[in-house]
Amino acid sequence: MNTYTVAFFGHRELSNQYAIEEKIKPILRELINSKEYVEFLVGRDGEFDQAAASAVREAAKLYGYGNTSLVLVLPYERAEYRDNMENFLAYYDEVEICPESANAHFKAAIGIRNRAMADRADLVICAIERKSGGAWAAVNYAEKQGKKIINLSE
Repeated sequence: MNTYTVAFFGHRELSNQYAIEEKIKPILRELINSKEYVEFLVGRDGEFDQAAASAVREAAKLYGYGNTSLVLVLPYERAEYRDNMENFLAYYDEVEICPESANAHFKAAIGIRNRAMADRADLVICAIERKSGGAWAAVNYAEKQGKKIINLSE
């Protein structure tokens, strides 16, 4: 099976979350309808991650043919996940602990996880409003790796 992987990166806080969600919907519809199988990688570190996950779930219900997977990629095992595993597994199709960042210092782990997600991705969808922060660093890294990038904030 030919898997197309999409990674999401965005700032913790968005200036207009609704506008971002509206911009992402047609992109998701096109991906789901044109690719054999689409793996969506998302973190859980802010408003954009939550908006992206919600949009993917909705698009999979509307357009999916069993050809999508929403994967939560955690930088390390968090107590929130450990204590609520059933709820996480009910919402996400898969939950992964990123092996590259699992044993890293917690201050570095998210950046390491983000680079690993970017390395896996065929496409990066982001909401980058300023040139600072972890999301910007991840997208900057992905750009240097030659990844296709769609910035919903532009």
